[in-house]
Amino acid sequence: MKFVSAFFLLLLTITSLNAEKVREIANIIGVRENQVIGYGLVVGLNGTGDGSSSKFTVQSMSNLLQTVGVKIDPADIKSKNVAAVMVTTSLPSFARQGDKLNVTISSIGDAKSLEGGTLLMTALKGVDGQIYALSQGSVTIGGRNGKGGGTKNHTTAGTIFDGAVVEKEILYDIYNQNFANLSLKNSNFKTAVSVQKGINEFFQEDIAVAIDSRTIRLMKPSDVSMIEFLASTLEVDVDYQKEQKIVVDERTGTIVSGINIKVDPVVITHGDITIKITPQKEILENTLKDGINMKNGVHISADENLLNMENEQITVANLTRALHKLGAKPKDIISILEGIKRAGAIRAKLEVI
Repeated sequence: MKFVSAFFLLLLTITSLNAEKVREIANIIGVRENQVIGYGLVVGLNGTGDGSSSKFTVQSMSNLLQTVGVKIDPADIKSKNVAAVMVTTSLPSFARQGDKLNVTISSIGDAKSLEGGTLLMTALKGVDGQIYALSQGSVTIGGRNGKGGGTKNHTTAGTIFDGAVVEKEILYDIYNQNFANLSLKNSNFKTAVSVQKGINEFFQEDIAVAIDSRTIRLMKPSDVSMIEFLASTLEVDVDYQKEQKIVVDERTGTIVSGINIKVDPVVITHGDITIKITPQKEILENTLKDGINMKNGVHISADENLLNMENEQITVANLTRALHKLGAKPKDIISILEGIKRAGAIRAKLEVI
């Protein structure tokens, strides 16, 4: 079978138990970013804007011109120097009026390029419909004509650095609070108890209580401010057992796996490939026509597309490597892993993105 050079296997070494800082595994509830979005127009394009088929663009131009005293029928607008875009960014926690934000500009019409364009003033709103920022400025297209990693095929989206100014703040008075809550990034009872124990030992008093598998309730000590308390809390080291996980990107064929995730005995057939993982150690002395004879208990029969593997040493890592050697395509490898997971032979979480 043909060798698939486009396939990439990334292996991450995962230890069973190690120390992590609280800030790496938990967030403070209420301290977060907020998404804002707006609809705007990019002008000044060199004939690469939206065509007449993008009716929302010409209607927007007509509406805009009326605000400056120019009345014109949308049907009379033939310019291709304008493009309708969506403007997006994130409002950081505790952002204040006058703070500047980077914004992303993305074409929603049939514009060929936003290169050289200028975004007209655009209001950025939250889910509540209120305006939180205003955006305007020259659109930057990263790396054109092969320079800087970009190409001509990716010029319908761009960035305006410091292109938005915060107009409305999202108020959250954390300083005068006596209680705060931590939310674990991954729900786990054992981790919640470990965080509770670590924080109480650090401050030498019972100020943290795990109230469920994700939430830890904190009570501020009387001799420090809430800001000082949270700053210290987030730096506390706690015992943390990472969740074993296999992440599969079906679009790119990328598989990211812990290197020691084991595969239990199983037999699976996918197309013309058969995989047999035996419960006992077997030494197979096959002479292979294609010269492939892998180590770590993996033996490949080129005639039958058979992988006969010894369970004692089989992990997702060497299973995937063996399939790659056999010439399996990325989508086939992904399907095989999903099938083994459904059969219960892989205990780690399988996440497909």
